[in-house]
Amino acid sequence: MKQFAALYRELDASTSSLAKQAALQRYLQSAAPADAAWAVYFLAGGKPRQLVPTKLLRLLAQEAAGLPEWLFVESYEAVGDLAETISLLLPAPTEAHDLGLAVWVEKHLLPLRGMAPEQLSDALRAHWRRLAPEERLVYFKLITGGFRVGVSRLQVTQALSAVGALDPKRVAQRLMGYTHIAGQPTAADYAALIAPESGGELDQQASGQPYPFFLAHPFNLPLEQFDVALGPPSQWIIEWKWDGIRAQLVKRAGRVWLWSRGEELVTERFPELAQMGETLPDGTVLDGEIVVWREDRVQPFAELQKRIGRKTLSPKLLREIPAVLLAYDLLEWEGRDVRALPQAERRVLLDDLLTDAQHPSLVASPMLHGERWQDFARQREAARSMGVEGMMLKQREAHYGVGRTKDVGLWWKWKIDPLSVDAVLVYAQRGHGRRASLYSDYTFAVWDGPAEAQERRLVPFAKAYSGLTDAEMARVDAIIRKTTIESFGPVRSVEPTLVFELGFEGIAKSTRHKSGIAVRFPRMLRWREDKPVAEADTLQTLAALLPSL
Repeated sequence: MKQFAALYRELDASTSSLAKQAALQRYLQSAAPADAAWAVYFLAGGKPRQLVPTKLLRLLAQEAAGLPEWLFVESYEAVGDLAETISLLLPAPTEAHDLGLAVWVEKHLLPLRGMAPEQLSDALRAHWRRLAPEERLVYFKLITGGFRVGVSRLQVTQALSAVGALDPKRVAQRLMGYTHIAGQPTAADYAALIAPESGGELDQQASGQPYPFFLAHPFNLPLEQFDVALGPPSQWIIEWKWDGIRAQLVKRAGRVWLWSRGEELVTERFPELAQMGETLPDGTVLDGEIVVWREDRVQPFAELQKRIGRKTLSPKLLREIPAVLLAYDLLEWEGRDVRALPQAERRVLLDDLLTDAQHPSLVASPMLHGERWQDFARQREAARSMGVEGMMLKQREAHYGVGRTKDVGLWWKWKIDPLSVDAVLVYAQRGHGRRASLYSDYTFAVWDGPAEAQERRLVPFAKAYSGLTDAEMARVDAIIRKTTIESFGPVRSVEPTLVFELGFEGIAKSTRHKSGIAVRFPRMLRWREDKPVAEADTLQTLAALLPSL
């Protein structure tokens, strides 16, 4: 644990990619394999299920620190991060330990989940007596699910490839599924990540392991520059960019696995897709988008969310919210990895497969056609009414790459401009990491009636934390501190004085929000210092943006 905590501090203190890479490699070369297995799990994005109720954790930490509630809350406000707050407030340890990361995770942390409150309290106090101050921050980050240290999965992949003297693409393939939420990596799993390549591992006929996803780059050039930057449309396969869950369907050895891009195994969440997969030939891997399909068209993402949030999928729900896989690529065919084939050839194989399959839960993502880029620009104007995010441009000669790469060909995402409204900042909360001392996470509201209404109020509808420069955020933070009305733990309500243009990718009706509306991926487009609060937009403005399906 001490070694992993030291790595965390080193990574957190540096902004240099080279320094972080060197630190990762040093740790992996010296750590015990079982510890390295868990380190890779956490650094590559793995998170175990919640181990301790936050309310109980706060109460026990407050008692251990001997602080009244108000002072603990004030401390939390000042620090802005629960894990860091508790690690700073606890009294010094009275015992010592020499346990590694794997022992702490497997013998002490994971067993916390499901413990009776009395046992849990005793176990946590016993932990705190043994952990040195520099270890506690990592410990609490793992318990609260807030472990982030500014290292990307790509950097972890590169470190593993250097330690094992392997092609990074091979390591990326081996990492698929490694960070599954229920995963418990072992020393043998880590050894397999860095083991020399063998002919046997190319034979995946009985494995449910997916391939690393190929990711697209954003493309935002003006239309008049397309010909110079891209060449003619004939060099590209052009499709809609669907708004669903990116997934790979794997069919091998008579079994079916469905993986999300986040490496979550979602087979049980979509039984109709699992049943569809059973009809496919063994040795088939499809890449596509899970969407709700009704009346021969894609439904808003909000419909899909109704299924994601359900613990039980009743026959009625499956009938009312049917899911399909909109397939747009074939990665494995007849047990053969075909990612190195040109995009156009893979598409022909995919279309032949789907023609033979003829299953209602498997739909081919249609290719779009046009002579000039202007033809596609006109078609793109209909994207929002169709519930899609824009277009995908895929080089006909492109191989299927690993991650967001350009070395084997290109995928571009030509997204439509975001929807936007002018909204008022009404609540603020401290950020995390380097923004822990700033109020950087904001809640925005719109008016519930027009300006001429005698009585109207601001109704919160969205939260956003991205889009401002550091200088702008510092100015907003100063205003928030001067205009605070009331504090609720780490959250402050503020006088409505600031207006921002908020952009978002989608909008839908929602019974879970007071406004009756939910927006997707909200972000601040600009600070409207030129606009008075009274002229901010209304719920009626938002309602007018709802898709008419």
